[in-house]
Amino acid sequence: MTTINGLTTLIGRILLSAIFIISGWGKIVDIAETSATIGRSGLPEAFAWPVAFFELIGGLFILFGVFTRATAILLAGFCLITALMFHTNFAEPVQLVMFLKNMAMAGGFLILASDPANPYSMDHFWAGKAQTELDIATDAASASES
Repeated sequence: MTTINGLTTLIGRILLSAIFIISGWGKIVDIAETSATIGRSGLPEAFAWPVAFFELIGGLFILFGVFTRATAILLAGFCLITALMFHTNFAEPVQLVMFLKNMAMAGGFLILASDPANPYSMDHFWAGKAQTELDIATDAASASES
């Protein structure tokens, strides 16, 4: 991966994660309104806490590059479901824009999931550390055989 690819992926992760970190935190801070909004959609109000934490933690995972592929796939699904459940009143121009925004974010997450290897991520750090430990173990095994 070239430096420019690593940097553009990092910037993309920052931009994709920001809305989820801010939204998740906002839901936690005003959980009563979150519960009411979810209730008005016909879903159980008890979904408010799991949704708030999912958004916040998912956003932080994307930001720091933790379990990037799995998190990106989950957030892509979340964006699609949210678009279909909350933003299909296309008679309202704002709802159409929100629907398209969610679809675009889902696309961004799917692209991120297709190639999560990024030198500026915790996934990369852990993979490198695991590879180094594997190399040490292999070298030790080779030395003991000699």
